[in-house]
Amino acid sequence: MEKGPEHLSELRSTAEAMVAPGKGILAADESTGTITRRFAAVGVESTEGNRRDYRELLFRSPGMGKFISGVILFDETIRQEAADGTPLVDILKEQGAIPGIKVDRGAKPLAGAPEETVTEGLDGLRGRLEEYRGMGARFTKWRAVIRIGDGIPSDYAIDVNAHALARYAALSQEAGLVPIVEPEVLMNGDHSLQRCFQVTEATLREVFYQLRGQRVALEGMVLKPNMVLSGSDAAHRAGPEEVAEATLDCFLRTVPAAVPGVAFLSGGQSDEEATVNLDAINRRAQEIQAPWELTFSYGRGLQAAPQKAWSGKAENGEKTQEAFLNRARLTSAARKGAYSAAEGVRA
Repeated sequence: MEKGPEHLSELRSTAEAMVAPGKGILAADESTGTITRRFAAVGVESTEGNRRDYRELLFRSPGMGKFISGVILFDETIRQEAADGTPLVDILKEQGAIPGIKVDRGAKPLAGAPEETVTEGLDGLRGRLEEYRGMGARFTKWRAVIRIGDGIPSDYAIDVNAHALARYAALSQEAGLVPIVEPEVLMNGDHSLQRCFQVTEATLREVFYQLRGQRVALEGMVLKPNMVLSGSDAAHRAGPEEVAEATLDCFLRTVPAAVPGVAFLSGGQSDEEATVNLDAINRRAQEIQAPWELTFSYGRGLQAAPQKAWSGKAENGEKTQEAFLNRARLTSAARKGAYSAAEGVRA
C-alpha cells in the first residue's frame, strides 16, 4: 500500500475497540422486511413505533456495554429517538457501545448468473457515509452473499462481490469510518465441511486481494465472515472441534495478521450452535496463538430469545432485557473460550 488513509490512527483505535476482549457486536440492522418477518413470528405488527420501542429496550439494557462493544444500525434506526426524545445513537454511546450503520442495499441477481447475486449500494455511497458520520456512526457494514450449489459459486460471482466489498471499504475509510467487511458463504444446502472450506478460502483470498488493490488499511477494518460449517441439510454435520479446526486453518491461509479482529456472523445457526462453535474456535485459537481477536457479530443469535420474551408487550420490558443480557453474557463467555452449555460459563 503506497499510502494510508488520513484517519488511520482513529480507524485503528476504533477497530480495536470493536473487537475488545470479552465483547462482541450486536447486529440490529435488520431491514424493514426482515424485522417484519421476525416480529410476525412472535405475533407483533411491524410498525415504526414497535421497531423503535423494541430496539430502545435492547439498547437500554442495564450493563449492556460489559458484553457489547458496538451495535450495527439500520438507516431507520440511526435516525430514531427514544420515547423520551433521546436519540438512540446517544443511548448507545452512554452504554459505552460504538454506533455503526449498514450501508449496502441488498443482494440482487447477478447479470449473466441468475442463481447468484451481487450486493448493490455503491452509487451515492460517499455522500451517505458523510451523512452517517455526522449522525454519530463510527463504523459501517456491507454484506456480500456467496451461495454453494451445483456449479456455484462461480469465480465471476466471487470476483464482483469482492470488488464491491473493497470499493465500499475504501470509501468508508476515506470518510473516517471502520468498514466491517462481510463476505458470507451461506450454510444453506447439503454440502460438506470440506466444500465450505474450499469456497470460504477462495472467497477470502479474492476479498483480501481486492482490499490490497484498493489501498484499504487492514489495521482499520474488521472482517465478518462465516464459520466453516457443514451445510444445514448435510447428512453428517461436523461438530464444534472440527468446525474450529477447519475455520482457523482456512483463516491462517487467507487472513493477514494485520487485521485486528474477526467478528463471526451466526449465519442461520441456532443460538446454541453459534455459541458452542464460537467457544470451540476461541479455545483452539488460544492453543495455536492465532493472531486476531475472534469475536461475534450476531443478530438472531442475540435477539431470538428477547424477541420471544417481549412479544410486543410493554409489561415484558424487564424480561426482554434479561433475555438479551443472558444471551450476551453467554456469547461473551464463548468469545473467551469459557462457555459451558450446562453451567453457562466454564470455570
